[in-house]
Amino acid sequence: MSTLSSHKNNSETHSMTNSSVTPSSTQRPEDENLGIGANFAYGLQHVLTMYGGIVAVPLIIGQAAGLSPADIGLLIAASLFAGGLATLLQTLGLPFFGSQLPLVQGVSFAGVATMVAILGSGGEGGLPAVFGAVIAASLIGLLITPVFSRITKFFPPLVNGIVITIIGLTLMPVAARWAMGGNSQAADFGSMANIGLAALTLCTVLLLSKLGSASISRLSILLAMIIGTLVAVALGMADFSKVTQGPIFALPSPFHFGMPTFHVAAIVSMCIVIIVTLVETSADILAVGDIIETKVDSKRLGNGLRADMISSVFAPIFGSFTQSAFAQNVGLVAVTGVKSRYVVASAGLILVTLGLLPIMGRLVAAVPTSVLGGAGVVLFGTVAASGIRTLSKVDYRNNMNLIIVATSIGFGMIPIAAPTFYHQFPSWFETIFHSGISSAAIMAIALNLLFNHLKTGNSENQSVFVAASERTLGFQDVAALNDGDYFKGGKLFDAEGKEVPLIKDAASH
Repeated sequence: MSTLSSHKNNSETHSMTNSSVTPSSTQRPEDENLGIGANFAYGLQHVLTMYGGIVAVPLIIGQAAGLSPADIGLLIAASLFAGGLATLLQTLGLPFFGSQLPLVQGVSFAGVATMVAILGSGGEGGLPAVFGAVIAASLIGLLITPVFSRITKFFPPLVNGIVITIIGLTLMPVAARWAMGGNSQAADFGSMANIGLAALTLCTVLLLSKLGSASISRLSILLAMIIGTLVAVALGMADFSKVTQGPIFALPSPFHFGMPTFHVAAIVSMCIVIIVTLVETSADILAVGDIIETKVDSKRLGNGLRADMISSVFAPIFGSFTQSAFAQNVGLVAVTGVKSRYVVASAGLILVTLGLLPIMGRLVAAVPTSVLGGAGVVLFGTVAASGIRTLSKVDYRNNMNLIIVATSIGFGMIPIAAPTFYHQFPSWFETIFHSGISSAAIMAIALNLLFNHLKTGNSENQSVFVAASERTLGFQDVAALNDGDYFKGGKLFDAEGKEVPLIKDAASH
Protein backbone atom coordinates (compact mmCIF):
# COMPACT_ATOMS: atom_id res chain seq x y z
CA MET A 1 0.00 0.00 0.00
CA SER A 2 2.78 2.41 1.01
CA THR A 3 4.79 1.53 -2.09
CA LEU A 4 1.89 2.45 -4.33
CA SER A 5 1.35 5.71 -2.47
CA SER A 6 5.03 6.57 -2.73
CA HIS A 7 4.93 5.91 -6.49
CA LYS A 8 1.76 7.95 -6.79
CA ASN A 9 3.35 10.82 -4.89
CA ASN A 10 6.50 10.77 -7.06
CA SER A 11 4.37 10.75 -10.22
CA GLU A 12 2.31 13.69 -8.99
CA THR A 13 5.41 15.63 -8.00
CA HIS A 14 6.94 15.00 -11.45
CA SER A 15 3.80 16.07 -13.28
CA MET A 16 3.46 19.21 -11.18
CA THR A 17 7.08 20.11 -11.88
CA ASN A 18 6.58 19.82 -15.64
CA SER A 19 3.16 21.39 -15.77
CA SER A 20 2.38 25.05 -16.27
CA VAL A 21 -0.64 24.66 -14.02
CA THR A 22 0.29 25.31 -10.40
CA PRO A 23 -1.97 24.91 -7.39
CA SER A 24 -3.26 27.91 -5.54
CA SER A 25 -0.75 29.32 -3.06
CA THR A 26 -3.47 29.44 -0.43
CA GLN A 27 -4.03 25.68 -0.58
CA ARG A 28 -2.02 23.93 2.11
CA PRO A 29 -0.74 20.45 1.16
CA GLU A 30 -2.16 18.94 4.37
CA ASP A 31 -5.67 20.12 3.46
CA GLU A 32 -5.96 17.78 0.44
CA ASN A 33 -8.88 15.37 0.81
CA LEU A 34 -8.32 12.05 -0.97
CA GLY A 35 -11.88 10.78 -0.50
CA ILE A 36 -13.43 8.47 2.08
CA GLY A 37 -12.02 5.21 0.67
CA ALA A 38 -8.41 6.38 0.35
CA ASN A 39 -8.56 8.25 3.67
CA PHE A 40 -9.55 5.12 5.57
CA ALA A 41 -7.18 2.82 3.64
CA TYR A 42 -4.17 5.01 4.38
CA GLY A 43 -5.54 5.73 7.86
CA LEU A 44 -5.58 2.00 8.62
CA GLN A 45 -1.92 1.84 7.63
CA HIS A 46 -1.19 4.54 10.22
CA VAL A 47 -3.09 2.58 12.89
CA LEU A 48 -1.21 -0.65 12.10
CA THR A 49 2.12 1.21 12.23
CA MET A 50 1.54 2.52 15.75
CA TYR A 51 -0.76 -0.17 17.16
CA GLY A 52 2.03 -2.14 18.82
CA GLY A 53 3.34 0.99 20.50
CA ILE A 54 -0.01 2.26 21.74
CA VAL A 55 -1.03 -1.07 23.35
CA ALA A 56 2.40 -1.72 24.86
CA VAL A 57 2.09 1.07 27.45
CA PRO A 58 -1.20 -0.06 29.05
CA LEU A 59 0.12 -3.64 28.97
CA ILE A 60 3.22 -2.62 30.94
CA ILE A 61 1.30 -0.42 33.39
CA GLY A 62 -1.50 -2.96 33.83
CA GLN A 63 0.95 -5.77 34.64
CA ALA A 64 2.95 -3.52 36.99
CA ALA A 65 -0.30 -2.64 38.80
CA GLY A 66 -1.24 -6.33 39.08
CA LEU A 67 -4.48 -5.96 37.12
CA SER A 68 -6.53 -8.87 35.81
CA PRO A 69 -6.57 -9.57 32.05
CA ALA A 70 -10.07 -8.06 31.84
CA ASP A 71 -8.91 -4.82 33.49
CA ILE A 72 -5.79 -4.70 31.31
CA GLY A 73 -8.17 -5.04 28.34
CA LEU A 74 -10.07 -1.98 29.61
CA LEU A 75 -6.79 -0.04 29.93
CA ILE A 76 -5.93 -0.92 26.32
CA ALA A 77 -9.42 0.05 25.09
CA ALA A 78 -9.18 3.36 27.00
CA SER A 79 -5.78 4.13 25.45
CA LEU A 80 -7.09 3.45 21.93
CA PHE A 81 -10.18 5.61 22.59
CA ALA A 82 -8.22 8.52 24.13
CA GLY A 83 -5.57 8.32 21.38
CA GLY A 84 -8.27 8.48 18.72
CA LEU A 85 -9.89 11.56 20.26
CA ALA A 86 -6.47 13.22 20.67
CA THR A 87 -5.66 12.48 17.02
CA LEU A 88 -8.94 14.05 15.86
CA LEU A 89 -8.22 17.16 17.96
CA GLN A 90 -4.67 17.45 16.63
CA THR A 91 -5.57 16.96 12.95
CA LEU A 92 -8.94 18.75 12.66
CA GLY A 93 -8.34 21.30 15.40
CA LEU A 94 -10.38 23.71 17.49
CA PRO A 95 -9.63 27.37 18.26
CA PHE A 96 -6.29 27.41 20.17
CA PHE A 97 -6.02 23.61 20.05
CA GLY A 98 -4.59 21.39 17.31
CA SER A 99 -1.81 21.96 14.78
CA GLN A 100 -3.99 20.69 11.87
CA LEU A 101 -1.10 18.53 10.70
CA PRO A 102 -1.02 14.77 9.90
CA LEU A 103 0.09 13.69 13.38
CA VAL A 104 -1.17 10.51 15.08
CA GLN A 105 -1.52 10.87 18.85
CA GLY A 106 -1.21 8.05 21.35
CA VAL A 107 0.08 7.06 24.79
CA SER A 108 3.61 8.38 25.24
CA PHE A 109 6.41 5.92 26.02
CA ALA A 110 8.21 8.71 27.88
CA GLY A 111 6.10 8.24 30.99
CA VAL A 112 6.21 4.44 31.29
CA ALA A 113 9.26 4.16 33.56
CA THR A 114 8.05 6.97 35.80
CA MET A 115 4.55 5.52 36.12
CA VAL A 116 5.96 2.07 36.95
CA ALA A 117 8.16 3.77 39.57
CA ILE A 118 5.10 5.50 41.09
CA LEU A 119 3.31 2.14 41.26
CA GLY A 120 6.34 0.50 42.86
CA SER A 121 7.33 3.20 45.35
CA GLY A 122 5.62 1.88 48.42
CA GLY A 123 2.08 1.71 47.05
CA GLU A 124 1.32 5.42 47.34
CA GLY A 125 -2.11 5.20 45.79
CA GLY A 126 -1.57 2.75 42.92
CA LEU A 127 -3.22 3.58 39.59
CA PRO A 128 -5.24 6.52 41.02
CA ALA A 129 -1.92 8.14 42.01
CA VAL A 130 -0.62 7.64 38.46
CA PHE A 131 -3.77 9.20 36.97
CA GLY A 132 -3.60 12.10 39.42
CA ALA A 133 0.05 12.77 38.57
CA VAL A 134 -0.74 12.73 34.83
CA ILE A 135 -3.65 15.17 35.23
CA ALA A 136 -1.76 17.61 37.47
CA ALA A 137 1.47 17.53 35.43
CA SER A 138 -0.45 17.94 32.15
CA LEU A 139 -2.27 20.99 33.55
CA ILE A 140 1.13 22.47 34.45
CA GLY A 141 2.31 21.62 30.93
CA LEU A 142 -0.76 23.37 29.49
CA LEU A 143 0.06 26.50 31.51
CA ILE A 144 3.71 26.64 30.38
CA THR A 145 3.08 26.13 26.65
CA PRO A 146 3.07 29.93 25.96
CA VAL A 147 6.56 30.27 27.41
CA PHE A 148 7.85 26.87 26.42
CA SER A 149 9.64 28.18 23.33
CA ARG A 150 11.72 30.36 25.65
CA ILE A 151 12.99 27.46 27.74
CA THR A 152 13.70 25.02 24.91
CA LYS A 153 17.34 26.18 25.01
CA PHE A 154 17.62 24.25 28.29
CA PHE A 155 16.58 21.06 26.46
CA PRO A 156 19.08 20.73 23.61
CA PRO A 157 19.76 17.41 21.84
CA LEU A 158 22.29 16.69 24.61
CA VAL A 159 19.55 16.54 27.29
CA ASN A 160 16.86 15.02 25.05
CA GLY A 161 19.22 12.31 23.79
CA ILE A 162 20.15 11.31 27.34
CA VAL A 163 16.51 11.11 28.44
CA ILE A 164 15.33 9.14 25.38
CA THR A 165 18.25 6.70 25.73
CA ILE A 166 17.45 6.11 29.40
CA ILE A 167 13.76 5.57 28.58
CA GLY A 168 14.76 2.65 26.36
CA LEU A 169 17.30 1.25 28.83
CA THR A 170 14.85 1.54 31.74
CA LEU A 171 12.31 -0.55 29.83
CA MET A 172 14.75 -3.38 29.00
CA PRO A 173 14.22 -5.19 32.36
CA VAL A 174 10.51 -5.19 31.51
CA ALA A 175 11.27 -6.92 28.20
CA ALA A 176 13.46 -9.46 30.02
CA ARG A 177 10.73 -10.28 32.57
CA TRP A 178 8.21 -10.62 29.75
CA ALA A 179 10.52 -12.98 27.87
CA MET A 180 10.80 -15.13 31.02
CA GLY A 181 7.01 -15.37 31.26
CA GLY A 182 5.97 -12.23 33.12
CA ASN A 183 4.81 -13.82 36.36
CA SER A 184 7.79 -14.46 38.68
CA GLN A 185 5.58 -16.67 40.90
CA ALA A 186 4.70 -19.04 38.07
CA ALA A 187 6.37 -22.45 37.92
CA ASP A 188 7.51 -21.92 34.32
CA PHE A 189 9.02 -18.45 34.92
CA GLY A 190 12.34 -18.31 33.08
CA SER A 191 11.80 -21.69 31.42
CA MET A 192 13.45 -22.58 28.13
CA ALA A 193 9.98 -22.76 26.56
CA ASN A 194 9.16 -19.15 27.46
CA ILE A 195 12.56 -17.76 26.49
CA GLY A 196 12.54 -19.87 23.31
CA LEU A 197 9.16 -18.39 22.31
CA ALA A 198 10.53 -14.90 22.95
CA ALA A 199 13.62 -15.72 20.85
CA LEU A 200 11.40 -17.03 18.03
CA THR A 201 9.41 -13.78 18.06
CA LEU A 202 12.61 -11.68 18.05
CA CYS A 203 14.10 -13.67 15.17
CA THR A 204 10.83 -13.29 13.24
CA VAL A 205 11.00 -9.51 13.67
CA LEU A 206 14.56 -9.46 12.32
CA LEU A 207 13.76 -11.84 9.46
CA LEU A 208 10.71 -9.85 8.33
CA SER A 209 12.69 -6.60 8.60
CA LYS A 210 15.41 -8.05 6.35
CA LEU A 211 13.44 -10.04 3.79
CA GLY A 212 10.03 -8.39 3.75
CA SER A 213 8.73 -5.69 1.45
CA ALA A 214 8.59 -2.09 2.66
CA SER A 215 5.08 -2.58 4.05
CA ILE A 216 5.93 -5.89 5.75
CA SER A 217 9.14 -4.47 7.20
CA ARG A 218 7.28 -1.58 8.85
CA LEU A 219 4.74 -4.00 10.30
CA SER A 220 7.38 -6.55 11.33
CA ILE A 221 6.75 -6.23 15.08
CA LEU A 222 2.98 -6.65 14.75
CA LEU A 223 3.31 -9.57 12.30
CA ALA A 224 5.96 -11.24 14.48
CA MET A 225 3.63 -11.02 17.50
CA ILE A 226 0.87 -12.68 15.47
CA ILE A 227 3.20 -15.46 14.28
CA GLY A 228 4.59 -15.95 17.81
CA THR A 229 1.07 -16.17 19.21
CA LEU A 230 0.04 -18.76 16.61
CA VAL A 231 3.07 -20.87 17.53
CA ALA A 232 2.16 -20.50 21.22
CA VAL A 233 -1.39 -21.68 20.49
CA ALA A 234 -0.03 -24.70 18.62
CA LEU A 235 2.23 -25.55 21.60
CA GLY A 236 -0.53 -25.03 24.15
CA MET A 237 1.19 -21.97 25.66
CA ALA A 238 -1.63 -19.48 25.03
CA ASP A 239 -5.03 -19.16 26.71
CA PHE A 240 -7.72 -17.19 24.89
CA SER A 241 -10.63 -18.59 26.91
CA LYS A 242 -11.20 -15.27 28.74
CA VAL A 243 -11.38 -13.18 25.56
CA THR A 244 -15.10 -13.79 25.21
CA GLN A 245 -15.79 -13.08 28.89
CA GLY A 246 -17.15 -9.55 28.93
CA PRO A 247 -18.91 -7.17 26.58
CA ILE A 248 -17.94 -6.93 22.93
CA PHE A 249 -18.98 -3.26 22.71
CA ALA A 250 -18.89 -0.79 25.61
CA LEU A 251 -18.51 2.92 26.18
CA PRO A 252 -15.46 3.83 28.30
CA SER A 253 -16.40 4.07 31.97
CA PRO A 254 -15.06 7.29 33.58
CA PHE A 255 -12.87 6.70 36.64
CA HIS A 256 -13.29 2.92 36.39
CA PHE A 257 -10.10 2.43 38.43
CA GLY A 258 -11.05 4.96 41.12
CA MET A 259 -10.89 8.72 41.53
CA PRO A 260 -7.41 10.20 40.94
CA THR A 261 -5.28 10.94 43.99
CA PHE A 262 -2.61 13.62 44.04
CA HIS A 263 0.85 13.16 45.59
CA VAL A 264 3.49 15.89 45.28
CA ALA A 265 6.45 13.59 44.59
CA ALA A 266 4.54 11.69 41.89
CA ILE A 267 3.48 14.97 40.25
CA VAL A 268 7.06 16.34 40.31
CA SER A 269 8.44 13.23 38.63
CA MET A 270 5.63 13.30 36.06
CA CYS A 271 6.36 16.99 35.30
CA ILE A 272 9.77 15.94 33.98
CA VAL A 273 8.02 13.49 31.66
CA ILE A 274 5.65 16.24 30.48
CA ILE A 275 8.56 18.55 29.63
CA VAL A 276 10.23 15.73 27.68
CA THR A 277 6.89 15.10 25.92
CA LEU A 278 6.60 18.79 24.99
CA VAL A 279 10.12 18.72 23.53
CA GLU A 280 9.42 15.53 21.55
CA THR A 281 6.07 16.80 20.25
CA SER A 282 7.67 20.11 19.21
CA ALA A 283 10.26 18.16 17.25
CA ASP A 284 7.55 15.99 15.62
CA ILE A 285 5.43 19.02 14.66
CA LEU A 286 8.41 20.81 13.11
CA ALA A 287 9.56 17.60 11.40
CA VAL A 288 6.21 16.79 9.79
CA GLY A 289 5.86 20.44 8.72
CA ASP A 290 9.21 20.17 6.95
CA ILE A 291 8.32 16.81 5.39
CA ILE A 292 5.03 17.99 3.86
CA GLU A 293 6.50 21.43 3.05
CA THR A 294 4.00 23.57 4.92
CA LYS A 295 4.51 26.58 7.17
CA VAL A 296 4.68 25.90 10.91
CA ASP A 297 4.87 29.13 12.90
CA SER A 298 4.94 29.66 16.67
CA LYS A 299 1.15 29.95 16.80
CA ARG A 300 0.67 26.59 15.08
CA LEU A 301 3.32 24.98 17.28
CA GLY A 302 1.58 26.33 20.39
CA ASN A 303 -1.79 25.01 19.19
CA GLY A 304 -0.26 21.57 18.70
CA LEU A 305 1.34 21.53 22.15
CA ARG A 306 -1.91 22.66 23.79
CA ALA A 307 -3.77 19.82 22.04
CA ASP A 308 -1.16 17.43 23.47
CA MET A 309 -1.60 18.72 27.00
CA ILE A 310 -5.40 19.00 27.06
CA SER A 311 -5.62 15.44 25.69
CA SER A 312 -3.31 14.29 28.49
CA VAL A 313 -5.51 16.07 31.07
CA PHE A 314 -8.67 14.26 29.96
CA ALA A 315 -7.13 10.86 29.06
CA PRO A 316 -6.94 9.62 32.71
CA ILE A 317 -10.68 10.19 33.08
CA PHE A 318 -11.19 7.27 30.67
CA GLY A 319 -8.26 5.27 32.08
CA SER A 320 -5.42 6.33 29.77
CA PHE A 321 -2.15 8.23 30.20
CA THR A 322 -0.02 11.04 28.70
CA GLN A 323 -0.62 11.63 24.99
CA SER A 324 1.96 12.67 22.41
CA ALA A 325 2.63 12.51 18.68
CA PHE A 326 3.99 9.16 17.45
CA ALA A 327 7.36 9.60 15.74
CA GLN A 328 6.98 6.38 13.71
CA ASN A 329 3.93 7.87 12.02
CA VAL A 330 5.90 10.98 11.11
CA GLY A 331 8.29 8.58 9.38
CA LEU A 332 5.35 6.91 7.62
CA VAL A 333 4.25 10.29 6.21
CA ALA A 334 7.77 10.75 4.83
CA VAL A 335 7.87 7.25 3.30
CA THR A 336 4.40 7.27 1.69
CA GLY A 337 4.29 10.94 0.72
CA VAL A 338 0.59 11.07 1.75
CA LYS A 339 0.34 14.52 3.34
CA SER A 340 -3.39 14.81 4.02
CA ARG A 341 -4.43 15.44 7.61
CA TYR A 342 -7.80 13.88 6.78
CA VAL A 343 -6.03 10.53 6.32
CA VAL A 344 -4.72 10.77 9.88
CA ALA A 345 -8.12 11.99 11.12
CA SER A 346 -9.54 8.78 9.63
CA ALA A 347 -6.92 6.87 11.64
CA GLY A 348 -8.28 8.70 14.70
CA LEU A 349 -11.80 7.48 13.93
CA ILE A 350 -10.50 3.90 13.58
CA LEU A 351 -8.77 4.20 16.98
CA VAL A 352 -11.96 5.52 18.62
CA THR A 353 -13.91 2.59 17.15
CA LEU A 354 -11.35 0.07 18.43
CA GLY A 355 -11.54 1.77 21.84
CA LEU A 356 -15.26 1.04 21.95
CA LEU A 357 -14.54 -2.70 21.54
CA PRO A 358 -13.15 -4.04 24.86
CA ILE A 359 -12.92 -7.48 23.26
CA MET A 360 -9.99 -6.15 21.19
CA GLY A 361 -8.22 -5.15 24.40
CA ARG A 362 -8.82 -8.59 25.92
CA LEU A 363 -7.52 -10.21 22.74
CA VAL A 364 -4.26 -8.24 22.98
CA ALA A 365 -4.01 -8.93 26.72
CA ALA A 366 -4.24 -12.68 25.97
CA VAL A 367 -1.10 -12.61 23.80
CA PRO A 368 1.53 -14.72 25.65
CA THR A 369 3.83 -12.52 27.71
CA SER A 370 6.95 -14.19 26.32
CA VAL A 371 5.86 -13.18 22.80
CA LEU A 372 5.63 -9.59 24.02
CA GLY A 373 9.11 -10.00 25.50
CA GLY A 374 10.63 -10.93 22.17
CA ALA A 375 8.98 -7.96 20.47
CA GLY A 376 9.81 -5.74 23.45
CA VAL A 377 13.56 -6.25 23.00
CA VAL A 378 13.29 -4.57 19.59
CA LEU A 379 10.56 -2.10 20.56
CA PHE A 380 12.31 -0.78 23.68
CA GLY A 381 15.74 -1.08 22.10
CA THR A 382 14.52 1.15 19.28
CA VAL A 383 13.70 3.85 21.84
CA ALA A 384 17.25 3.66 23.25
CA ALA A 385 18.69 3.65 19.72
CA SER A 386 16.72 6.82 18.91
CA GLY A 387 18.33 8.49 21.91
CA ILE A 388 21.78 7.35 20.80
CA ARG A 389 21.08 8.75 17.33
CA THR A 390 20.18 12.10 18.93
CA LEU A 391 23.36 12.03 21.03
CA SER A 392 25.41 11.39 17.88
CA LYS A 393 24.49 14.91 16.72
CA VAL A 394 25.98 16.51 19.84
CA ASP A 395 29.33 18.32 19.58
CA TYR A 396 31.84 16.77 22.02
CA ARG A 397 34.91 18.80 21.04
CA ASN A 398 36.55 20.99 23.71
CA ASN A 399 33.56 20.94 26.07
CA MET A 400 32.16 18.86 28.92
CA ASN A 401 29.34 17.24 26.96
CA LEU A 402 30.90 13.77 27.09
CA ILE A 403 31.10 13.78 30.89
CA ILE A 404 27.56 15.18 31.10
CA VAL A 405 26.32 12.20 29.04
CA ALA A 406 28.43 9.74 31.04
CA THR A 407 27.34 11.02 34.46
CA SER A 408 23.66 11.41 33.57
CA ILE A 409 23.31 7.96 32.01
CA GLY A 410 25.29 6.40 34.87
CA PHE A 411 23.05 8.16 37.42
CA GLY A 412 19.96 7.05 35.51
CA MET A 413 21.17 3.44 35.49
CA ILE A 414 21.42 3.25 39.31
CA PRO A 415 17.72 2.46 39.94
CA ILE A 416 17.78 -0.01 37.04
CA ALA A 417 20.85 -1.86 38.32
CA ALA A 418 19.90 -1.59 42.03
CA PRO A 419 16.11 -1.14 42.44
CA THR A 420 16.44 -0.90 46.26
CA PHE A 421 19.12 1.84 46.12
CA TYR A 422 16.77 4.58 47.41
CA HIS A 423 14.70 2.50 49.86
CA GLN A 424 16.23 4.24 52.91
CA PHE A 425 15.51 7.73 51.51
CA PRO A 426 12.32 9.76 52.23
CA SER A 427 9.34 8.47 50.22
CA TRP A 428 9.03 11.65 48.12
CA PHE A 429 12.72 11.41 47.18
CA GLU A 430 12.40 7.72 46.31
CA THR A 431 9.37 8.36 44.10
CA ILE A 432 11.31 10.92 42.04
CA PHE A 433 14.67 9.12 41.80
CA HIS A 434 13.39 5.53 41.74
CA SER A 435 12.71 6.22 38.05
CA GLY A 436 15.79 6.09 35.87
CA ILE A 437 14.28 8.64 33.51
CA SER A 438 13.70 11.18 36.29
CA SER A 439 17.19 10.62 37.71
CA ALA A 440 18.87 11.01 34.31
CA ALA A 441 16.76 14.02 33.31
CA ILE A 442 17.43 15.92 36.54
CA MET A 443 21.18 15.22 36.32
CA ALA A 444 21.35 16.10 32.58
CA ILE A 445 19.46 19.38 33.04
CA ALA A 446 21.54 20.35 36.10
CA LEU A 447 24.91 19.52 34.50
CA ASN A 448 23.95 21.20 31.21
CA LEU A 449 23.12 24.37 33.17
CA LEU A 450 26.30 24.12 35.24
CA PHE A 451 28.75 23.55 32.39
CA ASN A 452 27.10 25.00 29.27
CA HIS A 453 25.05 27.94 30.59
CA LEU A 454 26.81 29.02 33.81
CA LYS A 455 30.29 29.05 32.29
CA THR A 456 31.85 31.23 34.99
CA GLY A 457 34.68 29.28 36.59
CA ASN A 458 34.96 26.69 33.82
CA SER A 459 38.59 25.63 33.53
CA GLU A 460 40.40 26.29 30.25
CA ASN A 461 42.23 22.99 30.72
CA GLN A 462 39.15 20.87 31.14
CA SER A 463 38.75 17.31 32.36
CA VAL A 464 40.62 14.37 30.88
CA PHE A 465 37.17 13.14 29.78
CA VAL A 466 36.90 15.99 27.28
CA ALA A 467 37.14 14.83 23.69
CA ALA A 468 39.90 16.87 22.05
CA SER A 469 39.48 18.62 18.71
CA GLU A 470 39.83 16.28 15.77
CA ARG A 471 42.81 16.62 13.44
CA THR A 472 41.51 17.53 9.99
CA LEU A 473 43.04 17.85 6.52
CA GLY A 474 41.50 19.76 3.67
CA PHE A 475 40.51 17.84 0.53
CA GLN A 476 42.87 19.96 -1.61
CA ASP A 477 45.79 19.03 0.66
CA VAL A 478 45.11 15.32 0.32
CA ALA A 479 44.48 15.56 -3.44
CA ALA A 480 47.93 17.15 -3.93
CA LEU A 481 49.73 14.09 -2.51
CA ASN A 482 51.18 11.44 -4.83
CA ASP A 483 51.60 7.70 -4.34
CA GLY A 484 54.60 7.00 -2.16
CA ASP A 485 54.73 10.42 -0.46
CA TYR A 486 55.62 10.20 3.21
CA PHE A 487 56.36 12.42 6.20
CA LYS A 488 59.55 12.18 8.24
CA GLY A 489 60.90 14.62 10.80
CA GLY A 490 58.26 17.16 9.98
CA LYS A 491 59.20 17.16 6.27
CA LEU A 492 57.39 15.73 3.23
CA PHE A 493 59.30 13.43 0.86
CA ASP A 494 58.22 11.83 -2.41
CA ALA A 495 58.61 8.16 -3.36
CA GLU A 496 62.23 8.77 -4.51
CA GLY A 497 63.22 10.42 -1.23
CA LYS A 498 63.29 13.96 -2.59
CA GLU A 499 61.95 16.64 -0.23
CA VAL A 500 58.72 18.33 -1.30
CA PRO A 501 58.70 22.01 -0.25
CA LEU A 502 55.85 23.04 2.05
CA ILE A 503 54.28 26.48 1.63
CA LYS A 504 53.48 28.13 4.93
CA ASP A 505 49.81 29.19 5.10
CA ALA A 506 49.49 32.91 5.77
CA ALA A 507 46.56 32.16 8.10
CA SER A 508 48.49 29.62 10.16
CA HIS A 509 49.87 30.44 13.57
